[in-house]
Amino acid sequence: MSPKHHPFNKRKILNDPVYGFITVPNELIFDLIEHPDFQRLRRIKQTGMSHLVYPGALHTRFHHALGAMHLMGLAIGSLREKGVDISDDEAQAARIAILLHDIGHGPFSHSLEFSIVKNVNHEMISALLMERLNESFDGKLEEGLRIFANRHEKKFLHQLVSGQLDMDRLDYLSRDSFYTGVSEGVVSNQRIIKMLQVHNDKLVVEQKGIYSIEKFIMARRLMYWQVYLHKTTVAAERLLINILRRAKERARAGDRLFASPALQFFLYDEIQESHFREDPKVLDTFVQLDDFDIMGAIKVWQGAEDHILSKLCRALVNRRLPRAVLTRKPFAERQIAQWKRETAELNGVGDEDIDYFFQTDLIRNHAYAPGTDGIWFLGKSGPPVEFAEATDNPGTLMRNETVEKHVLYLPKEIRIEGHT
Repeated sequence: MSPKHHPFNKRKILNDPVYGFITVPNELIFDLIEHPDFQRLRRIKQTGMSHLVYPGALHTRFHHALGAMHLMGLAIGSLREKGVDISDDEAQAARIAILLHDIGHGPFSHSLEFSIVKNVNHEMISALLMERLNESFDGKLEEGLRIFANRHEKKFLHQLVSGQLDMDRLDYLSRDSFYTGVSEGVVSNQRIIKMLQVHNDKLVVEQKGIYSIEKFIMARRLMYWQVYLHKTTVAAERLLINILRRAKERARAGDRLFASPALQFFLYDEIQESHFREDPKVLDTFVQLDDFDIMGAIKVWQGAEDHILSKLCRALVNRRLPRAVLTRKPFAERQIAQWKRETAELNGVGDEDIDYFFQTDLIRNHAYAPGTDGIWFLGKSGPPVEFAEATDNPGTLMRNETVEKHVLYLPKEIRIEGHT
């Protein structure tokens, strides 16, 4: 689809609840935002099922992409003030790269990747959509795509888009904190951006910004446990995945299920990564999918003839979610076997269908990864040092090593000692 260039676009001002007024800097960015592939992000929630825990978390990936673009503009301006060479074309390309970084997200984020398509992730779809958009815009997005793919000669520009201190993370922590009301996620965006510098083509932070970075890393850790990996959120996401898995299974068995044309396409065909690359129809159909397709179908599937699909859908629509129990140590096999039997009896299912109602899993929270691609600090003299060495509070880093927790999903009617 060719973009329509409006002669009166000029600069647009958007009112953002997190940052105040955001400026759309030029007509190319405005036309990108207006494109149907980007407008689709209005219909995809940023935090998936988190609104079932935090009712205010109804913001979208459209909000987030605009916010990240705004922060990119602030970062470019701050670096230029410090003498970093960034041309106008590079500044625009960096904005384009961050604006489009989530363009390939499907409904409810990652739930689709685990259910009705196979081995397909949103990063791959984002890259394909960016290439298609670049053709529509007569190659004007090429430099932005090179930054996104880390093929640009100035590597620090890619770090601003995708790194451990990128504009993506800075925006979603602040935005998700705002809409959920979880104040632990608040970070000092503007101070962190003012502390950024470039040293030998690498993004670094001025030493005096160390405490803001400590707060940033801790905020990310806490937001994962309190929002993204909240036990009720992961229970709802597991239920959604199971619904889509069951619908896919019944579709393959020949059941005629209500679905929008786009959802029907993915339910009744075995779509893999190669199909996205080889058949333009697959990508065209994918961008017709959003949260409304999924929830519209689930509402109807409450009355499905298949009692498992019907029961799962009624549970999600009416927020009768399974219990998710998170522990540092796995449960004993004997206990799991007993709870499985109780779950099967409760739901009237056999061994072949028990995993729609009873599952185990492992989740990880990794707020910061030390090393070459970590966060580096530049003092008044000497080479940059990595966060682990720069901080005077090494305990902060230790608390942010990868934490693993075992998850048990089961009906709330099954009693587990110590968990109500």
